[in-house]
Amino acid sequence: MYRFVYFLRLIMYICICIDFSLLLFYIIMEVMAEIIPAILEKEFAEIEKKIRLVEGLVSWVQIDILDSTLMNNVTFSDPAPFSSLRTPLKLELHLMVKDPLIYLPGFAKAGFKRFFAHVEGEHVEEYIETCLKYDVEVGLAIDGPTPVEKIKKYLADIDSVLVMAVSAGQSGGIFREETLEKIKKIKEFDFEMPISVDGAMNVENAKKVIAAGATRICSNSYIFGSENVKVAIGELKSLK
Repeated sequence: MYRFVYFLRLIMYICICIDFSLLLFYIIMEVMAEIIPAILEKEFAEIEKKIRLVEGLVSWVQIDILDSTLMNNVTFSDPAPFSSLRTPLKLELHLMVKDPLIYLPGFAKAGFKRFFAHVEGEHVEEYIETCLKYDVEVGLAIDGPTPVEKIKKYLADIDSVLVMAVSAGQSGGIFREETLEKIKKIKEFDFEMPISVDGAMNVENAKKVIAAGATRICSNSYIFGSENVKVAIGELKSLK
């Protein structure tokens, strides 16, 4: 009888520990949204300047690549200078292009660790396979007007999702309120999927997307358009 009671107490203790661990996990996931400065520039010198501004303040920085094939803008898209760039930051690439396979190999060899290609682009399956080949994190981005269901079939094969809260291709756009429902829907599809949100990420909008389930905030204008980059990043980091 004593052994049976001891066994029951042990089971109860394990259950309590598991419940506490899950609770702690949910709290951390809710509170700790990662801040990732996003850089959209036409010249490498400007990219490097902004990277230096955020060194020591964040762990990752996002570089945006556009070639006018998917969105109406053109940015710097040569991987060569990144090969010799010395920075403690990890680099991720947001490929706002029709064919991500043109750029992925070069930037992977240049040291980029995470990639986001658009689900609205071409060769999505080949893009995922190529990311695996180069042993980099594979992400998919979805533009503001695109139905969230379009990304659902790829979730089992990718590491994270990037949701555009504005129409992709320009910084400083107007926040799309339907972004919140899109985030919640992705969480329904896969609760543990990391979700980045990019576009119009000031304090007010970032707080809303974090509440909806976003785990990463990609911000360009709010950070680099501020008078004090460190303060701006600190304000975003403080959000719960």
